[in-house]
Amino acid sequence: MTLAIDHLVIAAPDLDSGAEYVASALGVAPQGGGTHPRMGTHNRVMGLYGGLYLEVIAIDPSAAAPDRPRWFGLDGDLMRQRLRDGPFLAHWAARVERPADLSRWQAQYPDRIAPVIPMTRGDLRWRLTVPDDGSLPAWTGEAANAGDGLFPTLIQWDVANHPAVSLPGHDLALRRLHGQHPHAELLRQGLAWIGATDLIEIEQGDGPPLLAADIETPAGIKTLR
Repeated sequence: MTLAIDHLVIAAPDLDSGAEYVASALGVAPQGGGTHPRMGTHNRVMGLYGGLYLEVIAIDPSAAAPDRPRWFGLDGDLMRQRLRDGPFLAHWAARVERPADLSRWQAQYPDRIAPVIPMTRGDLRWRLTVPDDGSLPAWTGEAANAGDGLFPTLIQWDVANHPAVSLPGHDLALRRLHGQHPHAELLRQGLAWIGATDLIEIEQGDGPPLLAADIETPAGIKTLR
């Protein structure tokens, strides 16, 4: 498979605090975005250099509760606990490039790739992997599940003018996506299997899993975590 980093996901208690977190770190606040009625969430987005973007996502307080768990683990106790401390870099998505087909790939390996669901927002149409329980995707091995935001959601856009290419660019460039995990080797095996080894650096760490993105700004390298 040919994969590329599609976007970074900032989870936030609300969109305003998430936008303020990004603006404080990078000097620019995400704008625009919209709602995801199927998931009961909404977002704000910002283009980065090189064909990727940043998304701030939060539960939409004005939306009806979805008939399934929300994506990115937003309904989970662990996520709710972390969000009490404010917004943070929770996850990332890897884009499956054509001519490969994400749905067909998942059907071939249902035990390794989470279910693929179709989504729409305005003129946008895409498919992405979301576990049935709404948790962040993980790589399952014999000893443990390795994920916690470091194993990517897989996404495939069904329109050419998707956010990674259509959002106005800023003088912001992702220089390094990296993290640490107590089961780093297992996670690296999963990343190698999907073809994402070169997209993120994973180190062994005995503490809680950590995801970080080093971004070049006009004021120097800033890190989101």
